[in-house]
Amino acid sequence: MKIRSTIVATLVMLSTAVPALARDTAAPDGAAVYFVTLKDGDTVSSPVTVQFGLRELGVAPAGTERDNTGHHHLLIDTTAYGADTLDTFDDGIPGDDHHKHFGGGQTEVTLDLSKGTHTLQLLVGDMFHVPHVNPIYSEQITITVD
Repeated sequence: MKIRSTIVATLVMLSTAVPALARDTAAPDGAAVYFVTLKDGDTVSSPVTVQFGLRELGVAPAGTERDNTGHHHLLIDTTAYGADTLDTFDDGIPGDDHHKHFGGGQTEVTLDLSKGTHTLQLLVGDMFHVPHVNPIYSEQITITVD
């Protein structure tokens, strides 16, 4: 009986201490993310420096619980994130060659991209790498690397 009570108490504690990953972090009205130095149709050389801009939202490292903050993710050569894909990352934005995390609060990166055409898009994640309730994402842009 004592073991069962301990297990039940532990489960209750964990269920209240560990928030669900499903999107529940609110984004402030007017929040927006954008590319500072790149625009759709640009032709660039590699390595490519990508600077991230953010309005009406602060940048905080992943795992930091602070209202009206988030951190950047860069989507490279993958399906555009938008109205028809809002539930795609309810369990968190993956970390792979197509989804770069900047959980340290970084606001720029220099990438070695191969010659050719590439798509880029910015997506802001909350402390758990999950998009906000009203997701904050840029338009997907296409650049050409010479």
